[in-house]
Amino acid sequence: MPTSNLVPINGTIQSISPLENDCCHQMVSIRDRSGINNFIVGPDTYIVGEMRLRPGMIVTAFYDASLPIPLIYPPQYQAVIITRRNPRESIYAGFFDENLTAEDHVLRLNISSSTEVVTSNGQQYPCSPAGQFLIVYYTTTTRSIPPQTTPRRVIVMC
Repeated sequence: MPTSNLVPINGTIQSISPLENDCCHQMVSIRDRSGINNFIVGPDTYIVGEMRLRPGMIVTAFYDASLPIPLIYPPQYQAVIITRRNPRESIYAGFFDENLTAEDHVLRLNISSSTEVVTSNGQQYPCSPAGQFLIVYYTTTTRSIPPQTTPRRVIVMC
């Protein structure tokens, strides 16, 4: 799962339909500011909290930009991660170094006692999340470089 090429799409699920002759994969259409994006959701897609996706849900879907993408409209991506999103919250997924700085230097974490740090199956993560692939939920950042935040929740992808 860990990849440094994850790109987020924030939007609202418009429809969910099975792929033709394939019961293990679904097409999830998500509307964002620029239009419709289709995501193929399969057994390898990590759905945070194992929630059931439904039309009308506000979500963030991540795809791996290093994988080939067919040149069709609307765009069609292989979903890597899908998570429900609070409209006032941002979500970042990526590798964080030993200083809790994202690999691409777009975010630095300041973990506090109020930050919920859990594993991908929802269990408490008692160690430092440094040096791990993380899914981070946060609201505000500083204007420093890299921007810093005290996240509400961190999921460690062990």
